[in-house]
Amino acid sequence: MFKLDWDRRTCSRRGHITYAPAEPELRARLHASTAVGDAWRCLRCGDFALGAPHGAGPAEEAPLVPRGRALRDLFILRFLAVERGLRGLLVLVAAWAVWKFSNSQDAVQRIFDENLTVFRPVADHFHWDLEHSPVVDTVRKAFGHEHRTLLLLAAGLVAYAVIEIVEAVGLWMNRRWAEYLAVVATAAFLPIEAYELTEHISVLKICTLLLNVVAVLWILLSKRLFGLRGGHAAFEAERHSASLLEVEQAAGAVPVKA
Repeated sequence: MFKLDWDRRTCSRRGHITYAPAEPELRARLHASTAVGDAWRCLRCGDFALGAPHGAGPAEEAPLVPRGRALRDLFILRFLAVERGLRGLLVLVAAWAVWKFSNSQDAVQRIFDENLTVFRPVADHFHWDLEHSPVVDTVRKAFGHEHRTLLLLAAGLVAYAVIEIVEAVGLWMNRRWAEYLAVVATAAFLPIEAYELTEHISVLKICTLLLNVVAVLWILLSKRLFGLRGGHAAFEAERHSASLLEVEQAAGAVPVKA
């Protein structure tokens, strides 16, 4: 069965990350002399790369280089970040449309009624009650809303869009506060999404609900939020332990578990 090598895949796209530790014995294991120059072992994939190291200093100060499972988790977070960012932009467009509509409500209603007259003969031919169709009813209900109500709706959409965009930026940068924001904001809208399914079921709504439920559970458990699986202390201990082992594993001091 084919298994994706996240480390080498990332290095092939972004390049290797090398580091020269100050400890002589460890430095010697990370370094190799070749006929074409010095080579240093990559802290992500473990392969040797020609050229000067990208950094130097004590092993404990080696950069935190995501690798293996951590690298895969970062990819998932960035996928969620893109999804949140696109959603935020779409909501901003919707907010602009509502605001635009609120400022020209009468003109839009007049244009709608005029165009509806054009389609009435076609609807009559197919025995379709155009006046009482769900789409027409929904549009006419929108015309009935007050100007102030539409402005409040537009403001609410803008606020929601800002939250989504901020969340997207934070997740892309792998910030812990963004993970908390993603869980709280996403979980808050799950009851609404579930209620919408009772009104009208669609494949898009089902997929969106499932994606959000999986995202909340995955972030909660994998990032140890709200005290789960040892909480923040266990998360930091795991992260720093992995960062220290990265240098030793690359040097062959600690065998990598299969």
